[in-house]
Amino acid sequence: MIVVDTNVIAYFWLPGEYTTYAERALSKDNEWAAPILWRSEFRNILAGYMRRKNLTIDMAIQLVEHAETQMKGREYIVESGRVMSFVEMSSCSAYDCEFVALAEDLGVPLITTDKKIIRTFPTIALPLDKFAK
Repeated sequence: MIVVDTNVIAYFWLPGEYTTYAERALSKDNEWAAPILWRSEFRNILAGYMRRKNLTIDMAIQLVEHAETQMKGREYIVESGRVMSFVEMSSCSAYDCEFVALAEDLGVPLITTDKKIIRTFPTIALPLDKFAK
């Protein structure tokens, strides 16, 4: 099992420069976990695609349904005190710290492309491209 941030989930479902890495990461470990927050963040990413006319509403709904199916059973509510302790020791957002806290709680790495998270939490976070090799 690995914790993946929302961008990794989005890279898997939306074609882009990191899609191949996300596909390799899934083949390397198909038990992806994330805080329940990922759903709102993913919907927001899809909203941007819709507003730029890169996705229709039907396509966005289909993508979110597929992603929710993929993540089913591995979505977690993260204890607020844990999140805030990571916020206190960093300049990362509370959103980002949810992923960090979950990874530490589960004792698994957080896979991300966020350089700030990787730099701030090097014992917890791994770059997507390095994990996917």
